[in-house]
Amino acid sequence: MQALPEFKRVVTGHDQQGQAIVTSNGPTPNVFPLSAVPGTVFYELWNSTTSPASLDNASDPTSKPLQLSPGAQGSVIRVVDIPPDSVQNQVSAEDAAAVFAEIGESHAGTGQRDSKHKLMHRTETLDYGIVTEGEVWLVLDEEEVHLKRGDVVVQRGTNHAWSNRTEAMARMVFILLDGRYADELSNGKGAAA
Repeated sequence: MQALPEFKRVVTGHDQQGQAIVTSNGPTPNVFPLSAVPGTVFYELWNSTTSPASLDNASDPTSKPLQLSPGAQGSVIRVVDIPPDSVQNQVSAEDAAAVFAEIGESHAGTGQRDSKHKLMHRTETLDYGIVTEGEVWLVLDEEEVHLKRGDVVVQRGTNHAWSNRTEAMARMVFILLDGRYADELSNGKGAAA
């Protein structure tokens, strides 16, 4: 598999006179390769813990352990490198559970032996996913959608997985917003695991 291109993160702020400045310009310092699925890498770009977000000159909020979902009223932006299914499918059911424990949300994994994909998961979040490299398939309970560079998914708290059916790495940018299930989804099959 060919490595994906490097990218930089630019963070702005304000100087003491209130003028706009660059506070950080370079590779994101918080990168998390998943041991449970070799080739999967989470690049944590930024997050917020409130809504509206505090616009200040505070230190980098990504300097903490990896957490799949944002906190209450928070947001996350990250880049995720997705290896081919030839790698992902080698993950056992036990290792699939370990993936979600490794990213701070063991309860998010919904994959079962008969699931359409071993890494099916569900979070109570609104996610915007943008394919920036390669191809992926959005796998849902009953449907699948083929996605290529430039395609965007608005994922509204559904059970899903990202399948890479090529032999090349894929990359997606994700923006996650804390969400709440509507009353009709809060009980039964629609409820979060």
